This record gives sequence, C-alpha cells and structure tokens, in this order.
Amino acid sequence: MLHRPLGRSGLQTLPLAMGGNAFGWTADEKASHAVLDAFVAAGFSLIDTADVYSKWVPGNVGGESETIIGTWLKSRGQRDRVLVATKVAGEMAPGRKGLSANHIKSAVEDSLRRLQTDYIDLYQAHYSDESVPYEETLGAFDDLITAGKVRAIGVSNHDASQLKLALIASTRHALPRYETLQPLYNLHDRAEFEQTYAPLCRAEGIGVVSYYALASGFLTGKYRTEADIKASKRQRSNSKYMTERGFRILSALDTVAARTNAKQAQIAIAWLLAQPDVTAPIASATSPTQVEELAAAVRLSLDAECLALLNVASAYDGEAARG
Repeated sequence: MLHRPLGRSGLQTLPLAMGGNAFGWTADEKASHAVLDAFVAAGFSLIDTADVYSKWVPGNVGGESETIIGTWLKSRGQRDRVLVATKVAGEMAPGRKGLSANHIKSAVEDSLRRLQTDYIDLYQAHYSDESVPYEETLGAFDDLITAGKVRAIGVSNHDASQLKLALIASTRHALPRYETLQPLYNLHDRAEFEQTYAPLCRAEGIGVVSYYALASGFLTGKYRTEADIKASKRQRSNSKYMTERGFRILSALDTVAARTNAKQAQIAIAWLLAQPDVTAPIASATSPTQVEELAAAVRLSLDAECLALLNVASAYDGEAARG
C-alpha cells in the first residue's frame, strides 16, 4: 500500500481514513479504542472526526468523538503514528458555530483539549459560512498554523464555487489554502463529484478524502427490499437508492463478489481506491473485525473487466458509460 499526499501540505496517508462519527454513538469508549487499536495495527494512520460528533445522539452535547479519540491517544501514546483530522463550523451551542475568526480560535482550543494533543494535523471547515469573508477565515487558520496548533487545512460541505473562491482568496491575500476536500463520493453517488469537483481538485492538486463510501450501507448489499429498509436505522438514507440504477449496481457488485471472493462492501471501497482523484475514502467501524474487512478491501485489486462492469452499471445521466 502506497502513501498518498493530502494535497500539497506535505502530509501523506495510507489510502483509508477511519471515520469517527460512530465514536460516542454506536460505539462506546471501549469499543472505539479497540477499533482504533486495530486500525493502527493494520498500518493505517488517518482518523477523521468533527467537534459536533455526536451531538445528534440524545443526551450528547457534541465533542464525544473527539473526547474518545483523546483518551485513546493519551492511553496509547501513539500520537506520532497517526494523523488527526477534525472539523469546525458546526453548531456546538447557540451562537457557537460558523467560520468567524473568533469562533475558530475558540473552537480549536476546545478540540485540542478534548483530543489531548498539542496540534491537529488537518483542521477542516465543516460547513461554509457566507456571513464571513474568506480572508477572515483563512487568516484565522493562518494564525493557528503559525502557532503550531494546526498543520494543514481542508473543507467539507462546500460547493465547488465556494472552494474556488476560497482558493482565489488564499492566493490574493497570501494565506494558507485548503489542501483537502471531503465530498460525498461512492459507486452510486458519482455525478456531482466527477462532473463538478474532480476537475477542480485535479487542477489544483487538492487531496480528496471522500465520505459515505458505502452509500449509507446500501453498497454492502444488505438492503434489497422494503422490509430490509424498514428494519434499518438508516431507513430514510437507503430508500433513495432503491431504484432501477441502484439494483443494477447491486447486481454488478454481486457478480464481482463471485469473481473475487470478496464482500460487496470491500468491492465498493476497492472501486473508490481505483479512482485517480481519491486520496483516502472514509469508512467507519464499530469492531476490530470490521477493521480487518476494511484492510482487506484496501488490499483488493480489481481487474479491468471488473472495473468496467461496475462503471457501466453505475453510469449516470450525462456520462457516457465507460467500458
């Protein structure tokens, strides 16, 4: 497995990131620590989280994921073996959100405290904030980089035009630029990234750390009927995939699974890793066994015939099916 660059930041990672959204939600501290142990033992390094994870869980206030990662870092003493990526801008409390300089500088201190570390490898603007000039946001990030609290910056949930304007502001004001983009991208959700974001990331040398690698679980092949969906906690997320195209993709995954003796989820991740613009897809796990399966997906190499089958099955409007 080769390391891949996170933009032009100088940071490099193996081609898989562990998503921290499950920590403090579907995985408690003990389970989360076991996942992180297995992830590092498998040779991986990039851990992605956000200050608001997992505020959506009843009784949580946000910061739970960072806190769990922090106790793991403290107890294992492996800070130099991992890259920690977190995010800012989500609403932690009334009046505590966005990308103003004041909020960024306050939020980073909270994240550092929860993570029990002196620096964040990749600090990402979680959401856009049109109420704040790009130069103010980038200036705040510049101060954090200068102070050694942040090594590189990136964005998530920004549209391509916002990312382009931020890059222009970086050049115009001699400020740090966003080195990574965290977009929605998987075998099913292809069109927006491939048509809009990929050309920009390619031209600007921006690393791509994609989320929803398994399309909310749909690409695992577990959801094929309305009964499957009704039994899932992700009912709303999976319903949108139950289309003719969605079932065509599942059929292609089944065919490739039979040829490779791999699971559908592993094939979906291997397909992502075969895409030239992807640095590291994000995948979540709640047990060491799931981490082992993810590691096997990274080692899985799909031949040209399998890739062509998946590309044709997942072709979308406006794209000529690739063979």
